[in-house]
Amino acid sequence: MAVFFRSVLLFVCLILTTLVLSTNAQTCRSYTFSNRAFASCTDLQVLNSFLHWTYTPSNRTVNLAYRHTGISPSSWIAWAINPTGRGMVGSQALVAFQTGGQMNAYTSQVTSTQTVLPRGNLSFPVPTITAEFANNNREMTIFATLVLPPGGTTVNQVWQQGPMNGNTPQIHLLNGANIRSTGTIDFLSGQSGGGGSAAANSRLKRRNVHGVLNAVSWGTLMPLGAIIARYLRVAKSADPAWFYLHIACQTSAYAVGVAGWGTGLKLGSDSVGIQYNPHRNIGIALFVLATLQVFALLLRPKPDHKYRFYWNIYHHSMGYLVIILSVVNIYKGFDILEPEKKWKRIYTGVLITLGVIAVILEAFTWVIVIKRKKKSEEKSHHGVNGHQQQGV
Repeated sequence: MAVFFRSVLLFVCLILTTLVLSTNAQTCRSYTFSNRAFASCTDLQVLNSFLHWTYTPSNRTVNLAYRHTGISPSSWIAWAINPTGRGMVGSQALVAFQTGGQMNAYTSQVTSTQTVLPRGNLSFPVPTITAEFANNNREMTIFATLVLPPGGTTVNQVWQQGPMNGNTPQIHLLNGANIRSTGTIDFLSGQSGGGGSAAANSRLKRRNVHGVLNAVSWGTLMPLGAIIARYLRVAKSADPAWFYLHIACQTSAYAVGVAGWGTGLKLGSDSVGIQYNPHRNIGIALFVLATLQVFALLLRPKPDHKYRFYWNIYHHSMGYLVIILSVVNIYKGFDILEPEKKWKRIYTGVLITLGVIAVILEAFTWVIVIKRKKKSEEKSHHGVNGHQQQGV
């Protein structure tokens, strides 16, 4: 069983490593179009969006494809250049949506904060524009050729998505990723940058760090440590290794979790006028309960002490409560941060993996316990028979 559990730990570590390393993955580079090719591409920061292009310096022409994955067929998408600023107003947009099974693609000037997106010519030429929708992976793509406005090759870009009402685009969300979908792109060098002020970008980075720290600590290492304590201890060969593994896992989770908790407090104090009371309150409760668990280890009675039974009840119930609250709060954090959907799916996959492992080990543990009980009863029975025969 110890060998099996080591394999399980290795598998979970691989999942966590993939979770961390995938933040730097250039997913646009692994994508291949069926009937065309582009020289450059970039993964846009939010909204599951990617930009592919080929730039021709001689005539300042850009052939591009704007891809938006995980999109509903009843949604509109848009990618735009803003020659006058970094926001939505003034943007020269490429718009696409699907109606009656047919794709519509056109250009639109954004002149106000209201989502209207009327058809109209842009301030620069757009010789061609088409769009496609792939039902198999819910991916909408705008293909266009445009001539860059006079100046350099670096432009302000804006991208967006929103719902449809019949043939009319409706207003998009005004929070989360939908207000962070701005940046810059240099069609010559391929360099891209995020939008917003340095303070806003710094705050976003701290929020992402806060989310990763808590997902790894409270949301993954903590339940993993509970699995170690419950199931690895059944293997006699794993004693006392299971205990040290459990302690190492839980103390690491606590240390990383405290760092995540601290960044959360800082974010809360910086977010003037924004209330995250349920998420914040659960986070404080988690810190208090987990700290009590740490101090409880210092008061742990010996196995044969008369109060050890009650200590075990406290330790186990408090531990499971911390795990439940951790998972709940992580999902509340997802709702606040509104990252790309893949991160929520990855964490859900980690939880499902841990749950499946726990179910398998639970069944395996009961098999071992039942076998040991039968052997103990048989041994006891043979012992009784032996005494009876000696008496005769």
